[in-house]
Amino acid sequence: MVGAGAALVLASPVLSIAALAVKLEDGGPVLYRQRRVGKDGGEFELLKLRTMVVDAERQGAGHAVDRGDPRITRSGRVLRRLSVDELPQLWNVLRGEMSLIGPRPTLRYQVERYTERQRRRLEVKPGLTGWAQIHGRASVPWDDRIDLDVWYVEHRSPWVDLKILARTPFALFRGTYKGATGGWRAG
Repeated sequence: MVGAGAALVLASPVLSIAALAVKLEDGGPVLYRQRRVGKDGGEFELLKLRTMVVDAERQGAGHAVDRGDPRITRSGRVLRRLSVDELPQLWNVLRGEMSLIGPRPTLRYQVERYTERQRRRLEVKPGLTGWAQIHGRASVPWDDRIDLDVWYVEHRSPWVDLKILARTPFALFRGTYKGATGGWRAG
């Protein structure tokens, strides 16, 4: 919580500029709120800066987002590229719903299709960054990402967390997208 609080204070100028850019682009809400699944399968409201048109999940590919998606706004492209859109999740950390490090929180319909082993990723709080993020983010196929998250749950330690924190800035400069479904196969 101390780390999240300090990061929020340090990020506040960037967040302010980003929020202004989102608002000025189309006048819609600055924040995007979405129900995600956290520790032990509990749901919480994830916060992000809005990077897509209003009601984007009801258009096109729904929840799936790929590079060049026409629903992404101009400012949204920049915010996503730099992962600035994720900074409001520091509030989720302060509220105790997330951690700085852990598996990224997923949607309920995805969790419902987890295998028993994949459900292990729900044993810890979801994080802003994690083992799967430093090993390719969404450029890694979905099942492999989940396996990386389970590896983290089984091997988490202060040393592994420090390694993730050190490598996260480098991971931000790699590609974010993996096909029309973000690597997720719905069937």
